[in-house]
Amino acid sequence: MGSDKTVPHDGASFFRNVSCPHFPCHEGVDERMFNCLFCYCPLYALGPRCGGDFSYTDAGVKDCSGCTRLHEGADGTRLVRERFGELAELARPGRQEPEMPA
Repeated sequence: MGSDKTVPHDGASFFRNVSCPHFPCHEGVDERMFNCLFCYCPLYALGPRCGGDFSYTDAGVKDCSGCTRLHEGADGTRLVRERFGELAELARPGRQEPEMPA
């Protein structure tokens, strides 16, 4: 099996997949603490309000390759829980779509 749980966790907030061909996908995080639970960032949709270390490419695409916030132990789960209200608002029917950055 490719997962290895080596840090304290509650069983739902930490997952490490050392057999992933991209592991570790971000530099700067201790591999023993690297959390793969949010392989695809649920905060991405918040755009500039996500709170992470990101940039935009010349084509206007959000680039999160420099962000490690969701991969640092179980802290990513805490952060997603804190921001869940904003994420839920994005899914609310009939909400006004925000303007795209120029």
